[in-house]
Amino acid sequence: MDNVELLAPVGSKESLYLAIINGADAVYLGGKAFNARQYASNFDNDELISAVKIAHIMGVKVYVTLNILLKENELEDVMDYILFLYNIDVDALIIQDLGLTRIIKRVLPDFEIHASTQMTINNTEGVKFAEELGFERVVLSREVSVDDIRKIKRNTNIELEGFVHGALCISYSGQCLLSSIIGGRSGNRGRCAQPCRMNYSLLNIRNSKIINGTQEKHLLSPKDLNTIENLDEIIHAGITSLKIEGRMKRPEYVATIVSKYRKKLDYILGKTEKDINKIDIREIEQIFNREFTKGFILKEESKDIINIDKSNNSGIKAGKVIKTKKDIIYIKLEEDLRVNDGIEIRDNSKDIGFKIDVLYNKNENKVDMVKKGNVAIVKVKNNPINDGIVYKTADSKLLEESMEPIKRGFQGNISINMAIELKLHTLPKLYLWDNEGNHIEVRGINNVEKGEKISLTKDKVIEQMSKLGNTLYLLNSIEINMDEGIMVRLGELNKLRREAIRALDSKKEVMNNRVVLDSLDKTILLNNKKNSTKQKKLAIKVKSYDQFERLDLDRVDRIYLDFYKDLNKALEKLNKILVEKYISLDRIIEDVEFVEIKEKIMKIEKNIDGISVSNLGSLNFVKNNFATKIHCDIGINIYNSQGLELLMEKGVESATLSPELTNNEIKEIYRKSGMEVEVNAYGYLPVMFTKYCPSTPVSNCTGNSCEVCGTSDLALVDRKNMKFRFHRSKNLTTIYNSQPIFVLDKLDKINSIDIIRLDFTFDDELIEEVQKKYYDNINNKLDLGDIKILKENLNERNGYTRGHLFRGVL
Repeated sequence: MDNVELLAPVGSKESLYLAIINGADAVYLGGKAFNARQYASNFDNDELISAVKIAHIMGVKVYVTLNILLKENELEDVMDYILFLYNIDVDALIIQDLGLTRIIKRVLPDFEIHASTQMTINNTEGVKFAEELGFERVVLSREVSVDDIRKIKRNTNIELEGFVHGALCISYSGQCLLSSIIGGRSGNRGRCAQPCRMNYSLLNIRNSKIINGTQEKHLLSPKDLNTIENLDEIIHAGITSLKIEGRMKRPEYVATIVSKYRKKLDYILGKTEKDINKIDIREIEQIFNREFTKGFILKEESKDIINIDKSNNSGIKAGKVIKTKKDIIYIKLEEDLRVNDGIEIRDNSKDIGFKIDVLYNKNENKVDMVKKGNVAIVKVKNNPINDGIVYKTADSKLLEESMEPIKRGFQGNISINMAIELKLHTLPKLYLWDNEGNHIEVRGINNVEKGEKISLTKDKVIEQMSKLGNTLYLLNSIEINMDEGIMVRLGELNKLRREAIRALDSKKEVMNNRVVLDSLDKTILLNNKKNSTKQKKLAIKVKSYDQFERLDLDRVDRIYLDFYKDLNKALEKLNKILVEKYISLDRIIEDVEFVEIKEKIMKIEKNIDGISVSNLGSLNFVKNNFATKIHCDIGINIYNSQGLELLMEKGVESATLSPELTNNEIKEIYRKSGMEVEVNAYGYLPVMFTKYCPSTPVSNCTGNSCEVCGTSDLALVDRKNMKFRFHRSKNLTTIYNSQPIFVLDKLDKINSIDIIRLDFTFDDELIEEVQKKYYDNINNKLDLGDIKILKENLNERNGYTRGHLFRGVL
């Protein structure tokens, strides 16, 4: 347990310094491109070089985030970038893209890679697959509980990393398209606009009424994760890297949270007898909170995950408004209040936030601080509040104290020892060593001379050798072996010290002992395999047997089925015709479900042609248990030809490309891949998969018995009155886009594809009409008038969208 790592977020140079000073064992940060926090400050190449050097000298590892999905035209540039990161001694890369995984393991096999939480690895099978691909570590999905972590740890041989503090995504990471679909800003590309933090209302579809208590609430906005008081449980479960979220947060946040978790971790590991106290807990809450939850990792229930009333910083309660007079507010304090503190006054109708520029005590004297228990007086321009609770959203003292190391100038605390030898008529020698076994020896260039008028003293030698103010070191001890009556110029002593420090820096900067490479072999990118003239296939996915019954089985080439109650009846009908039959596995599968799934598949294995998977764990499970064709659905997030190549090497025969790709991007992938590829051409795209249920605020559900809940009759309504229907099954909620993708009239432009896919989700869809029109179009039998009629019918319902096929994402 002694090797537990505290991993800190770094979005700027100041955050880097403060993370190191406050005890981080490792930091994760992003460059100016290819990372999932494009709106953080991030680091240019020169700053990255400096960051790695400083961190390594301080004994801190650096992980660089390349945790986005990569387009085909970016692969050459990303290869140049990973070579740069390799050569500057970055310790590991955090990645999401399967194609990038393949590239790295082919051209830089010794470069350590960590599987990002964006890869949606939430079960033992997924961790095993990551291990097979060459990952040294997996960042588990935030939804994985300590119980499941224990099981994963027992059955795998790879490091496990887990989030312990900070902002949460309500969706399984890597499976959210909400920002992408609403505004073209893809979370898979590091540009999430956080629509989950917006207001939604809960609509009863049957009567078209908003459910009481849900009008414009933050129904998808989670509280912040805070596990510090249960950190030992997470560690004992098997997490070896404790990850703090916050690359977008200010440096003061990083300093505060890292210092508190360092203190707690050292207490758990027996390195100190000082545990965190009430002040520490209060400061964690003060620096930033959206209210706190222990998260799914510690088995919180849905009702305790979400804060429906507020999506930004909640602050801490600081008092109550007891009187107002024009633009003056009188506050009875429960917390100290200072000039430059930020406060927010909340009543039932509004929130007003501001920074305190001037503060008065109860005697109306201007002061810098008013103690709790007393009355403070503040001025508010255009004050509309007569009553309300006061919250302190920024504590100026805490912020100032956390930035103190920056104000002093960044100074390290690495203990070093010196021994200096100054013998007459010989070159000065300086020996330097640290506590990690690094030894340095440097010599001067001029012999030690005899002092004529004055001689060098030991005190002067100590003074010169102790001048380490602009370095990362502190002098612990010095041994001096010198003759009497000698003289060495002070400038030469200083030069000797500087050379020794530079030499020690150079030794400590390099942690990985790599050979610097000039270039990488990019022939891996030169695949040019596809020259297909085959007729396109039509594939259809249906969510129920009733929908299956409505299909024209003569107008379909492949069918994806779920485990319906009447699945065997469907298979009996399909076995009489020439159509590919695939069983679809759920997007998210927990460890406990695989035994039952295996039993179900074994019963029908002879009657199906293949299995469709949407999760890396499911892929590993199927390929190791069944001799059947495998199709990878959109949950696998295929963005480029290298991802398809990796899947082919693992036995996959076909795959659905990411719905975020444009038609032109698909053409480039298609040209380079030998795999059969599929594109979603119709259907309500699932935009979010979440363990949380949006009906919880009104149902107060505390369990997981979702089959009788009836949430299929509910929808989330946004500020533009767009309706996002959702379906709850077992532990998973699937939220669907408000409109179906419809590109029937554009199929002639979508040439670089093998399979056109239609997804039918809801019973009120125009299943018969849509199937017939798409099939006829593929087979050149469709009349333009038929397209117009179908468009009109769709517009009379919810309308339709082109998806990203002709617009793309940022």
